Amino acid sequence: MFNKRLREMRMKRGFTQQRLADILNIALRSYQCYETGTRTPCYDLLILIADTLDVSIDYLLGRDEFMKSHAIPFDEYL
Repeated sequence: MFNKRLREMRMKRGFTQQRLADILNIALRSYQCYETGTRTPCYDLLILIADTLDVSIDYLLGRDEFMKSHAIPFDEYL
């Protein structure tokens, strides 16, 4: 789920893969692996990705339904 939401939000925000990789200060190939789901980012990079895309980590990780099911206010920033 992370890789699909990452790609979706990158495109929604108008970033190319190269531009987002540059912002995150990582190699393009590393970023592409996150979108294909063959690698996952470390915790610090996950925070930076969420901040850059202006979404919550919970949303990127697919926890929005969990949050909603526990009546915790959740805004996907979509």
